[in-house]
Amino acid sequence: MADKQISLPAKLINGGIAGLIGVTCVFPIDLAKTRLQNQQNGCRLYTSMSDCLIKTIRSEGYFGMYRGAAVNLTLVTPEKAIKLAANDFFRQHLSVDGKLTLVKEMLAGCGAGACQVVITTPMEMLKIQLQDAGRIAAQRKLMPETVVAGTVEAKSPTAMQLTRMLLREKGIAGLYKGLGATILRDVPFSIIYFPLFANLNHLGKRGVEGPAPFYVSFFSGCLAGSTAAVAVNPVDVIKTRLQSLNRGSTEDTYSGVVDCIRKILRNEGPGAFLKGAYCRALVIAPLFGIAQVVYFLGVAEYFLALLPKKDK
Repeated sequence: MADKQISLPAKLINGGIAGLIGVTCVFPIDLAKTRLQNQQNGCRLYTSMSDCLIKTIRSEGYFGMYRGAAVNLTLVTPEKAIKLAANDFFRQHLSVDGKLTLVKEMLAGCGAGACQVVITTPMEMLKIQLQDAGRIAAQRKLMPETVVAGTVEAKSPTAMQLTRMLLREKGIAGLYKGLGATILRDVPFSIIYFPLFANLNHLGKRGVEGPAPFYVSFFSGCLAGSTAAVAVNPVDVIKTRLQSLNRGSTEDTYSGVVDCIRKILRNEGPGAFLKGAYCRALVIAPLFGIAQVVYFLGVAEYFLALLPKKDK
């Protein structure tokens, strides 16, 4: 029996549900990743993920760990839906008699990654400002030497205020700052993730053509996601730095991808490109594990089946 065909609405709903569940579970780790990646030599406020989360709770309260979560929860549904649905679309159109070569699997992943940046770039742009606001505020209190003299502490803006400001000052391009770096991160990520997941999941199938158990899908998603996340972490560091609008007085600013790479290598060394790598792996692993379980359990199909059918 061939793998079941899933309708486009079901794919989109499954991707959205998976994204909402996953983001809710791992968002505090994602916040720690952003803050660790953004701090530069001479402005090291946090020494590790646990240190970052502890200091965040102390200074901002428990919900401080969820700064920017509303943006992610709002936009992760279309983002994950586009990513998963686009990958399936390209796989179906590239397959011959239901079979795909590794190169075609990678091409399908490439297409999925390229499609998702339409949503990912503005989502990340807004999320990073909100996540990093707490780090900048903490620097003002604990490391006043890093603050530009004469500046006044401003109240952290909301996502809507940030959106209006960016649109007013820079137009739609303001929301798509760091687009090139986002493409350089998400396309290779999908090229690695989707083929790796498909092959790992295939190893756990029941029989030659039977589906894989849900736990195989979960662990395949976790392993493939964490592997791809660590592989592209250097580009994620570059993207985070480029998209951050606020910095301390002693922190570098960047004019583009090449300038960012050059300054990081000169001032922080190659190890800086791995900042937040284990945080990113801890975020992506369950995020994509949950996504694949929801996808393969067919949660959306169950709910769509409950809807009344139109008489023909």
